[in-house]
Amino acid sequence: MSTKILPESDTRPDLSHGDGGHERFAHYVQKDKIMESAVSGTPVIALCGKVWVPNRDPKKYPVCPECKEIYESMSGDDSDE
Repeated sequence: MSTKILPESDTRPDLSHGDGGHERFAHYVQKDKIMESAVSGTPVIALCGKVWVPNRDPKKYPVCPECKEIYESMSGDDSDE
């Protein structure tokens, strides 16, 4: 019998969506929540459900297709209902 020493693991919760795909996009978040996050460091929640603390320039990334679709459905014409 032998004993193995496991490397220390990161104990922070994983707030991303698995494959890292959400990291390649700029996401839609309420403006007041972004300002609050900038001041307090609290995470924000995008329309698509991604939870993170914004720390990079969203203008450098394409818009998240999920966020865009949700936003357009919220602000779109409701005449077909």
